[in-house]
Amino acid sequence: MNKVDRNINSSLSNWSFSGKVAKNFEKHINKSVPFYYEGQELISFLSDFFVGNDSTVYDLGCSTGVLSALISDRHIEKKFKIVSIDIEEEMISIAKKDNHRKNIEYINSNILDIEFEKSDLVICYYTLQFIPTKYRQDFLERLYKSLNWGGALILFEKVRYSNSRIQDYMTQTYQEFKIKNGFNSENILSKSRSLKKILEPYSSQGNINLLKRAGFSDIDTIHKHISFEGFIAIK
Repeated sequence: MNKVDRNINSSLSNWSFSGKVAKNFEKHINKSVPFYYEGQELISFLSDFFVGNDSTVYDLGCSTGVLSALISDRHIEKKFKIVSIDIEEEMISIAKKDNHRKNIEYINSNILDIEFEKSDLVICYYTLQFIPTKYRQDFLERLYKSLNWGGALILFEKVRYSNSRIQDYMTQTYQEFKIKNGFNSENILSKSRSLKKILEPYSSQGNINLLKRAGFSDIDTIHKHISFEGFIAIK
């Protein structure tokens, strides 16, 4: 086992969000992903255009439920529901703890096994990148079919660059970001090795191609910093 963060260890190709990762998730992720909370806040602002009375919102890979709570609190006077799903039982337990919001339903399940009902907003916040590549296209096609007309998928992903020189620059720039946030070389290498086969990013265009094949035509970038990009796709 190798040290990834102060309270988190992992081994080769064996990253998991359970156990100590779940307990320390918020601190770790905000040090690891640039503008992680700000991205959640941006999504909550954009939800104004899609959430109405009787709406259904899906938060897929909801982790500790921070984003679901932001959206619920922002639209407190509306009668709608949020279905928040995560494969890790510990994440759902943390999300449920001290939650007083009656319109959030937390489900511990693999999102690939969910039968989606009609919805106005679906959020995949750094989630699709952990789904095996062979399932991604079918998964996005199911999401597209489940959305109401005018509904949106908001997708945030780590992305690769198509130009190898720029990819090299961005990889090293991301390492500088992590060093600035207190990670040492052992932490950075250990995390990278633990994510082999677990995290498989596509390029920006690769993600756009997936969305287009799923049926979306109105697609654009809403956020990008280093190798982290947010897309919106409207049905």
